[in-house]
Amino acid sequence: HVQLVESGGGSVQPGGSLRLSCAASGYSASAYCLAWFRQSPGKAREGVAGIGTGGVSRVADSVKGRFFIFRDNAKKTLDHQMQMNDLKPEDTAMYYCAARTFGCSTSESLYTYWGQGTQVTVS
Repeated sequence: HVQLVESGGGSVQPGGSLRLSCAASGYSASAYCLAWFRQSPGKAREGVAGIGTGGVSRVADSVKGRFFIFRDNAKKTLDHQMQMNDLKPEDTAMYYCAARTFGCSTSESLYTYWGQGTQVTVS
């Protein structure tokens, strides 16, 4: 049974930082993508960042240079984090952790496993 649990959301002022964490359990695929999506009210869910099996990561252009996704390869888990710096009001959204087998994609429909989300508010 795969379970993804997000934590670390909250309210910050513009320019502030937050670190989101995703605790992953029950996932045993040898190739995977761990990703973060976000959704604001009235908007479609969008991909924010993803990290693949080999540690290669990508972030959306809208957060490039401000958001960083990473995991500790020494740990035998798929737990990972996303550091968010210089937060802007437009980053306000519900952030979701997601996982899929094989490579990363920005298409949410390709992700099999999802967390419940953690709210980030920048104001």
